[in-house]
Amino acid sequence: MTFRRLRILILLGVLAAALGLTWLEQSMARGWRAPLDVKVVPINGDGSAQASEAIRALKVEDFSDINAFVERETARFGVKQSPAINLTLLPELRRVPPAPPRDGSVLKTIFWSLQLRWWVYQQSGQLLPELGTVKLFVLYHAPEDGVALAHSLGLQKGLIGVVHAFADPRQASQNNIVIAHEFLHTLGATDKYDAEGNPVYPQGYADPEWPQSMPRHEAEIMAGRYLAANGKKVMPPSLERCIIGAQTAHEINLDEGFKRRFAATE
Repeated sequence: MTFRRLRILILLGVLAAALGLTWLEQSMARGWRAPLDVKVVPINGDGSAQASEAIRALKVEDFSDINAFVERETARFGVKQSPAINLTLLPELRRVPPAPPRDGSVLKTIFWSLQLRWWVYQQSGQLLPELGTVKLFVLYHAPEDGVALAHSLGLQKGLIGVVHAFADPRQASQNNIVIAHEFLHTLGATDKYDAEGNPVYPQGYADPEWPQSMPRHEAEIMAGRYLAANGKKVMPPSLERCIIGAQTAHEINLDEGFKRRFAATE
């Protein structure tokens, strides 16, 4: 066998192993057989003293409404387990993840995705990847008037979320909405809002059977906003006013999880 053929076989083997690990990880995370392991890693996103203080004050209980939300909403689709997620708050990480490309080109995005996954593996300190564990890196920033935070994101491959959050206790509940949104991205959920940030009808609306113009009191979590009585699209104050819609439930495999559990009881 020539060296060239051997090299091709090795590369094909590595690719097959990577695909196999990705399939296994998604099967573990989206099977809804047991509570999902979720690690929250706080990072000072802007180097500010306010962000440092906010991180020092964090407690795992600050994220409890994320589990309450996932537990409540998955139960609506027949997957009943308590807790729904095992959330661990890790110590502050002193490194920031690689930033996504600004121009959004496909090749640059693919390279950045691989770079991010390698960076996450390096931070784990483990020889083997943590299969089935969702890793959410939360970058805290001091609020500035008129300055929006960078776009948060969640990757299904690797189960990685990068969340930009406000270092303000008054924003904790809405920070958790963003964290839950990106968490669901890692499980396969897609955004339910348009280029202007408006919820897409009907899949981005709570009570989608109602007319689009009728005001709501809750938001579909992957839309992030709802039509209020004053006609404005607003972000809900907390996860108590968010729901998982039918399309999102299908995307994160809740229907298959329910079928599996129902079949097990027969």
